[in-house]
Amino acid sequence: MRTRSILLAAVVAVGAFPAVAQVQINVQLPSVIFPAPPPLVVVQPGVQVVEDNDDEVFFVDDVYWVRRGPHWYRAKDHRGGWVVVDGPNVPPSLVRLPPGQYRRYKRGKTVVVDTPGPGKVKFKKHGKH
Repeated sequence: MRTRSILLAAVVAVGAFPAVAQVQINVQLPSVIFPAPPPLVVVQPGVQVVEDNDDEVFFVDDVYWVRRGPHWYRAKDHRGGWVVVDGPNVPPSLVRLPPGQYRRYKRGKTVVVDTPGPGKVKFKKHGKH
């Protein structure tokens, strides 16, 4: 009889305290950096991509964007500082792009030589080869 009351007390004591769970999530941030603002190619209105680069790095609304699997990351500077961004905060123009379409992209159209900003845009026309 004594054994049952100790067991019951232990069950009641465990039930009185909420369980504590510890979850660890590791996110591998992109290591994409450029020592200087990279050349950008306009691929559609408002969307530019870093020209001839292994990673698809986009430039939209004065922010660099890169996709890794289902996740998007942004950086305000060409030297990095990437942060993960959830779906609703990614520009729709980027979400609609098929992955890999602009990897190592080259085009004989307008290339932005300097990072866009007020009074800082320089254009260079590429001739056809």
